[in-house]
Amino acid sequence: MSCEKLLQQNLRQRGLRLTPQRELVLSVLHQLEAPATVDEIYARVHTRSSSVDISTIYRTLELFQEFQLVESFDPGDGIRRYEHLGHEAPHHHLVCQICNKVIPIPLTELEDLNDYLTKTYGFVLSEGLTLPGTCKHCNETAQ
Repeated sequence: MSCEKLLQQNLRQRGLRLTPQRELVLSVLHQLEAPATVDEIYARVHTRSSSVDISTIYRTLELFQEFQLVESFDPGDGIRRYEHLGHEAPHHHLVCQICNKVIPIPLTELEDLNDYLTKTYGFVLSEGLTLPGTCKHCNETAQ
């Protein structure tokens, strides 16, 4: 099912409608090539419609997160980033501390770590874990 149809279905179940503002935010999310801040999303939306304010962006992103159309995370700089999940499942992120590249990693890749933490500490990882480090390119450049 396309994310547009999923959005319409979820909205209908809650008695909400698909507003032009929600459509516009979804369209902008589709165009993102990398996770973006609220301000970056707002700037893109604002170029297409100056009638959408930043509070609408926040509310829409929050709603989209509830519908699992969008995932948010903090790469370690205190500023949340949002990304459109599309057909991807929720996932974790590897964040390069040199170039700020964000690499998605499927939840299944950390199952062994999750099992260990659960058995040892009774701790279960949440979706959207962010792991800081250095990407392959920056590691090779530094050598």
